Amino acid sequence: MKIILVCAGGLSSSLLVSKMKHEGLARNLTIDISAVGEPELLDHTEELDVVLIAPQIRYLEKKIKQALEPLGIKVAVIDGMAYGRLKGDVVLDQALALVE
Repeated sequence: MKIILVCAGGLSSSLLVSKMKHEGLARNLTIDISAVGEPELLDHTEELDVVLIAPQIRYLEKKIKQALEPLGIKVAVIDGMAYGRLKGDVVLDQALALVE
């Protein structure tokens, strides 16, 4: 499974990506998780399953969904509390729920 977190510049989500990767390892999941800035998102759609949008750019949700959902890529906004508290387990659960 390939998951991308998208934020304004791709940097603010890097800590959350680390927490999600750690949680995925603990669960023995085979996942590829990364963070990119919104301008670079469309360059990373190959084999992509889920895009999670940082709460601070939630206003881009409709635009991102219009571009990616026709490709079969699930899109959602990350829960603000989970994002702010760097709850990698909760955000990983959110991504997994999208593909079930």
